[in-house]
Amino acid sequence: MNLWPAIDIRDGRCVRLLQGDFDREARYGDPLTVADSYVRAGAERIHVVDLDAARTGEPVNRAVIGAIVERCGVPVQVGGGVRDEAAAAALVDLGVARVVLGTAAVEDPALVVRLAARWPGRLAAGLDYRRGPDGAVHVAVRGWSVASQRKLAEVLSDLAAAPLAGVVLTDIARDGTGDGPDLPGLRQALIESALPVVASGGVATVGDLQALAEMDVGGRNLDGVIVGRALLSGQLSIAEAAGACRGDSSPSRGWLASSPYPGDPADGNRP
Repeated sequence: MNLWPAIDIRDGRCVRLLQGDFDREARYGDPLTVADSYVRAGAERIHVVDLDAARTGEPVNRAVIGAIVERCGVPVQVGGGVRDEAAAAALVDLGVARVVLGTAAVEDPALVVRLAARWPGRLAAGLDYRRGPDGAVHVAVRGWSVASQRKLAEVLSDLAAAPLAGVVLTDIARDGTGDGPDLPGLRQALIESALPVVASGGVATVGDLQALAEMDVGGRNLDGVIVGRALLSGQLSIAEAAGACRGDSSPSRGWLASSPYPGDPADGNRP
């Protein structure tokens, strides 16, 4: 299972939102500095989300994303506001390894299928979902700010034939909370879709990662996991997280002591 350390960018800064709420933001400084620290610690890939673009469609952080791609030298997966071919092409031209389409995957799956055919293995779908009181699972769009009427299973079915690199599934209620990943929901996604599945939301401990790495549905496992706040806060180190993803029983804690981002956010700015 691949580890994707996450860097969410808003107004040019690395931030984390609690449950996708733009009014509950923790700030962690310069995104490029964070990316550098991850790579120095041994990260083999980076996941970046342009939160401004996700919300408005305007790619105001594209220069920062380009700098991360150019400087870090590892595959970078980028999502946020990629709603048409021009936006996807701009990120591919920047050298982004994987472009994640979220709102478009829900509202215009035919576009995603067409773009995936143009760039096989370079596109992923990002599906952010909420589970209602009745147990129904619906996806949200536009940076989690708008609830759609579409069910997760329906969207996965629409994308089944696309040559996608994978589908990133985020349980919005768990994102940024450290309450653990949505194991039943991810297991169901592996049943419903043959696409590679990347888990996101709620990861806080080595045990969380081990549970994800050990998930097996008919011989299929999760392709990857995105980890954000737990790494930024120093609760998990890159070495610990990568080791758990590999199945190591006692990965090193060596990065934790040297992390420039232990404890509270670097600038102490919480809502």
